[in-house]
Amino acid sequence: MCYGYRLNPTEPTNETLRIILPATSTSNMQQSIIGFHLDDVGDWVADLACGHGQHVRHNPPWSVRPWVVSEEGRRAHLGEQLNCKRCEEEPEKGDST
Repeated sequence: MCYGYRLNPTEPTNETLRIILPATSTSNMQQSIIGFHLDDVGDWVADLACGHGQHVRHNPPWSVRPWVVSEEGRRAHLGEQLNCKRCEEEPEKGDST
């Protein structure tokens, strides 16, 4: 018998998160990546068209994004859509009802 490490099938991988989250999110604020910058501790942040930023870390096994560590990889993801959590939260903060 062969035993090996198997991911828990109930835990989505980064690839399934990309596919599942936009379809199941109740409030989906998709924004294009227009650039990248490093934060104070050296983690990459995607600059979104809305003016907000979102971390795009490569920190296996929690987040696997090897493309973020190279300029070529980041350039290839310009224009990609990310769900902006801050845009989702802002309308609720300004809602006076």
